[in-house]
Order: sequence, then structure tokens, then C-alpha cells
Amino acid sequence: MATGKLFIGRKVRELRLSTNATQVQFAERLGISTSYLNHIESNQRPVSATVLIALMDKFKMDFSELASGETDRLLSALSETLDDPIFEGYSPSLQELKLITHNAPGFAHALIACHQAYRTNSEQLVSLDREVGRGLNEVTPYEEVRDFFHFVDNYIHDIDVAAEALAKSLNLLADPRSKLMHWLENEYKMNIGFGPADAPLRDLDHEHRRITLNGFAAPQTQTFQLAVALAQLAVQDSITTIIESASFRTQEARDICRVGLHNYFAGALLMPYGDFLESARLLRHDIELLALKFGTSLEQVCHRLSTLQRPNNKGIPIFFARIDRAGNITKRHSATKLQFARFGAACPLWNAHQAFETPGRILRQLAETPDGVRYLSIATQVGKGVVGFHADRPVYALALGCESTYADAFVYADGLNLSDRSDFEPIGISCRICERTNCASRTMPPLKRRLSVNHGRRGLLAYELK
Repeated sequence: MATGKLFIGRKVRELRLSTNATQVQFAERLGISTSYLNHIESNQRPVSATVLIALMDKFKMDFSELASGETDRLLSALSETLDDPIFEGYSPSLQELKLITHNAPGFAHALIACHQAYRTNSEQLVSLDREVGRGLNEVTPYEEVRDFFHFVDNYIHDIDVAAEALAKSLNLLADPRSKLMHWLENEYKMNIGFGPADAPLRDLDHEHRRITLNGFAAPQTQTFQLAVALAQLAVQDSITTIIESASFRTQEARDICRVGLHNYFAGALLMPYGDFLESARLLRHDIELLALKFGTSLEQVCHRLSTLQRPNNKGIPIFFARIDRAGNITKRHSATKLQFARFGAACPLWNAHQAFETPGRILRQLAETPDGVRYLSIATQVGKGVVGFHADRPVYALALGCESTYADAFVYADGLNLSDRSDFEPIGISCRICERTNCASRTMPPLKRRLSVNHGRRGLLAYELK
């Protein structure tokens, strides 16, 4: 894979400031001129291999921290924002966008938030917004929390470390359900019982010191709900601090984020970072084997894989999404260049949609996005809820994948020809921002392309893109 020039001025400046060094002092230690350092910090010149080695050798800069995942996410979100028709007449170059995301990420985030608040033509969500009594221009609490997790790389360090330490002290890898019950009963004096099939998955009654689980839920679900209950008892102060620092606009958003952080702790507790990362590498990311080893569900495994972004010990950068039957992405995160559309459904050519047609199977796909990046993608259908004839059991497709350069680390790449570009199927992000002109599966034209309609000739689509 070809690599571009490395502009890391902001990181170099932060590193210098953390050492309380002037530009003159820092440049001397790197063996370069002060002028060159000044140009590096202002992103006017890229970092050479010699300087990069010096940064790693003398200042212990972690090369993995230079990965472009965070910038790619911000660049993708900013690019999609500026594709909105309200910015018609302004088409910044890729270089301009990169300069903004590298040098002024705070400004980029502010512009994205502004677009969310005032977008009027992004998506046809009017019916939903009318039902909940909100105008189309208002950012929902769910969207606000979704973006919070997205821009922290889906990794919450304090919660992750606390969960890992507790898992180690309890030796949770051996019979986690029984050990969690024992710990809750003895440490927190909670009485644990089981309810009928129509009971909630978890009912934590603080006043009467009682936890009631749905007795007909899957064992993995019961274990996870015990871990969520423990999160509410053990790390509430830490979670409150994180929520307050996020500066959410509404109490709804704070409440939704608290649910997300409880779930995050539960996943990190049942799949502690170091053990899970090592197992993922040894088992080559076989999600079924990982689920068996840690006593969790496939969705919990896939979600946990998307959080392995601990500084100095990162996992393979992957994308993860959960999709409902209508094509809506209900969970999403990507540490790869593939960035999901912030609004609307996913590309219909993606194998995630086919998972609903083949329950119980794991589908594989080699895919290429319009920017030329190639991916290995897997998808499978899962059901949620409890068993029983009258029980509601919604089904979802789970999608997980990585860039093709990492594919050998996944068992699902075995037998696939990763070197033949013709084996990669063309997919997009979503129709509203996809520039492919010859896609028969297109459901709507790109926002910034004009249409040409020939009434005497009809192709696969009723229009052509100018």
C-alpha cells in the first residue's frame, strides 16, 4: 500500500510542550534546525524518516499513535458535512480538509455540530421528528451520544482499566456468571433472583438490595446483565465524571451515555483487555471461538473487538456495525478508513444485508470502496431477546471487517484471493454520498450531482449523473 507524506505537527507540538521544551531545545535534541521544527509543527513540511526515528528513540513517541484512524473519522465526517446542499458553491479540496482536521480539529468538530443543528436537507426524517415533537434541525440525544463514542475511538480508558483489574482479581474467565453472582451477593449484599419470561432482562432494586434477571434469557445475556448491575454499583463515580466532562446538552443525552458506559464496563469486565486481545490474535479473530472462550454472545465479541484501541497496545483496526432489517445502522464504529454514513442506511451491495437470508452462517466478502481501499468484511445474523412462542425476538445483522492489508490476521481470509483486485466487489458508504455512476442498486442520486434525464432512453436507472 502506498503511503503519503506524514504531517503530524499537532502531535509533535503536544509532545514538545509536554516536555516543557522550547523549539530551540527540542530541535537540538532531534538534530534539526529550529526553522524545520517550526515548519513541522505548523504542518508546512512532513516529518522525514530520520526525524520520525529520533522522535521514537529520544521521546518514546509511539508509532501506533500516528495511525490516521482519528483523522480519517474526522475527515470523513467533515467531508460529508460539506457535501450537504446548504454548502453549495463551496467545494474544498482534500488538502484543505486535511489541513483543517490536522491543525484545527476543534473547529472541525464545531462545524460538524453546527451542521447537525441546522441541517434541513440531509435526510427524510420528517415523520420521525414530527412524532417526537422535534424539528428536523435539532440534534437528538442519541446522535449526540453516538458521536461521543465515535470521536473517542470507542475506547474509554478509565472504565476499561478498572474493569480489567476487577476481572483479574475475581478470576472471571473461569465461570463468570457464578463468580459475578457471588461477588454481588457478598460484596454488595444483593439478593439475586429470576423472573418469568415476560420480565425485564434486568431489574436492579437499590432500595431492597435485589437484582432480578429474566430466567428465560440466554446465559450469556444473564451474565452480561449481572456485569451491567455491577457497573451501576462499582464505577458510578467514574462514569459520572466522564459524562460531566463530555458536556452533553440535555439530561436525556447524559442518561443515554450512562447506559452506554454501563454496557462498556460490562463488556470490558467479561472480556478483559489483555486476555481478550491475546486470544483474538491467537484465534485469528474467530468470533465464534472467542464467544465460547469468554462465555459471551457474538454481538458482545464483535463490539469488544471494536474497542481494542488502548494506547501502546492496540488491536487490529476494524469496523463494526449492527444493522436492522430496514438497513438502518443501529451501532457503528470504525477504526479503519471505512467511515459509515452519519445519516441514513448502508450500501445495499454490502454483504451485511445478505446475512438475513442465511441465518446461522458467517458470510465473507472482499469489498472495495470508491476511494480504492479494499476490505475483508464478514456478516452474520443474530437474534436478541428471550425464547418462547410469544416472545419478541428482533434480528440484526452484525458486520465486522478490516482493511485487506490486515486480512491475514483473520481466519475468515483463508482461501480468499486477496491479491486479485477483480475479486473485490464495489460497495459505497451510502447512496447520498456515493459517487459511483454505474451502480444499478442506487436508491437515490448523490446530493451534489445534477441529473440528466433522457425521456427516449432508459437504462438501469431513470437518470444519469452529470
